[in-house]
Amino acid sequence: MKRKPIVPREQANRDVDDAITDYLNEATEAVSLGFIDALEQAYTHIGLHPATGSPSYAHELNLPGLRVWPLTHYPQLVFYVEHPDHIDVWRVLHGQRDIPTWIQEPDDV
Repeated sequence: MKRKPIVPREQANRDVDDAITDYLNEATEAVSLGFIDALEQAYTHIGLHPATGSPSYAHELNLPGLRVWPLTHYPQLVFYVEHPDHIDVWRVLHGQRDIPTWIQEPDDV
């Protein structure tokens, strides 16, 4: 099975940077590194099996094709859309956020 490349939007990269900063400030370096590992595992899974993500927010947000995949042992969710040649990662958000509001923030992609 061929893995599709993961292409995070600029906002998704900022989400990841913010999460790493929060973990470094509020926890330990090990927790921050664990987050990075969990994110890399999620990206690998999504690249290989994009259809396994939940479409739960697609209808609520009126964004056909939007899927979500949770990180293992961390509260963040990866929001993405599959394209024929890549995976477009929109956001990486904490699951306790107001997802509809956060996912629709303007993006500078």
